[in-house]
Amino acid sequence: MARNVLIIMSDEHSRKVVGCYDNRKVHTPRIDALAAGGTRFANAYCNSPICVPSRASFHTGYYPHQIRYWDNATPYDGRVPSWGHALRDAGLLVTSIGKLHFANAECDTGFETQLLPLHVKDGVGDISSLLRKDPMERPGSKKLPDMVGQEVTPYWNYDRQVADAAVDWLDNARPDGPWVTMISFALPHFPLSAPARFREMYDRDKLPLPKAGSDYVPENRSLADMRALMNYQDYFENEAHILEALAHYYALCSALDENIGRVLNALAASTAAEDTSVIYISDHGDNLGARGFWAKSTLWEESVGVPLVVAGPGIPAGRVCDTPVSLVDLYPTILDLAGLSDQEVLGPPRPGISLLDILHAGDLRRAVFAEYHAVGSKTASYMLRSDNFKLIEYVDDAPLLYDVGEDPEEMTNLAKTPAYSLVLEELRAKLRTILDPEKTNTVAFADQARRVSELGGEAAIRKMTPVTFTEPG
Repeated sequence: MARNVLIIMSDEHSRKVVGCYDNRKVHTPRIDALAAGGTRFANAYCNSPICVPSRASFHTGYYPHQIRYWDNATPYDGRVPSWGHALRDAGLLVTSIGKLHFANAECDTGFETQLLPLHVKDGVGDISSLLRKDPMERPGSKKLPDMVGQEVTPYWNYDRQVADAAVDWLDNARPDGPWVTMISFALPHFPLSAPARFREMYDRDKLPLPKAGSDYVPENRSLADMRALMNYQDYFENEAHILEALAHYYALCSALDENIGRVLNALAASTAAEDTSVIYISDHGDNLGARGFWAKSTLWEESVGVPLVVAGPGIPAGRVCDTPVSLVDLYPTILDLAGLSDQEVLGPPRPGISLLDILHAGDLRRAVFAEYHAVGSKTASYMLRSDNFKLIEYVDDAPLLYDVGEDPEEMTNLAKTPAYSLVLEELRAKLRTILDPEKTNTVAFADQARRVSELGGEAAIRKMTPVTFTEPG
């Protein structure tokens, strides 16, 4: 077993746009090579499809409702111990390089050192998203299409700096003793505008248009409300404009892949190569125009599904694991890879299971869970994936049910089909073993109301401009 763990995280990388996940249009050779030399998890999910709560779950190993980091205005601040705390307390050097999206660099979040940290705006994040019942307009909806192809890339230079710092750390600053280092990139998060040499890799006319697109009719009022507020689709001029946006997203994935390759090459050239495990993961995906939705915030596969690859000593090469997994499984996995799997180090029970255990005793019927209580939602939504079925449950609204084995594109909602009524009830019962949907919804709204008051009240917040994305420096 390796002593060291190298974690590489991206932002908004849908597993539907990775070569090793059967996308033959995108060029991601370095991620694909990592998967060929390790194990790819075919059914991996984030626990909330938006940056801040997803990252809080990843770092702490708890679901958002367990730790009450609900949205992009409640950034992780170290209040709940992370795997970084556990590793540091056990004597390992724990370092971050790149985007964290925490409250600020002063909070003790478990990292001994933070290099080039990118945190939420002003330490508070997108506070406009707290106003869920009567939401503010989202100017970013128009900004996303307007910025396509302008080569305005606030994240491109940042990611190059992160890769440079990671290579330098591996070459010059890496300690002799055991270490865990997280390298976190901002790409392929929008703006959807990539440098020319990456954009030129793609012929937009050979990319498929998003499924359903403007033809999708929302199946409940929650989705209709979200589509009306986060109306990116309305500002695209035509199909060519949409395809240009997709081409830039693909190009950003290739730019990300190049930076990942630089880091992996530096690791391979180092004396630590044979003693280091590598994890590649993203914080959430991107709808990319499917059903007329862009960015994240939905519980469909495009948004909630993430790539997950683990490679290194003792990890089977070229293997694909179909067992459903999620980001909360990374807490015990990281400690396991670092040789710290005993319960005393792990701390209080968490919902995740080490991926090393799942590799040896996989179970397709294992239930994985995600939830959403953030911008665009007037009520809570929850996802439960078990076997080939997937439930998306809403408080006081109609559910969605998919057979993702037979219908991986989630085009047929089975929730009202009598033949699937038993499946629907079984999944709803499983969901209630994890949480009380209605009670959790009430707690989330209460916490957000309290946060609104702390930030000066609703009237003050309505005078502010919503945060479209967190720009570097």
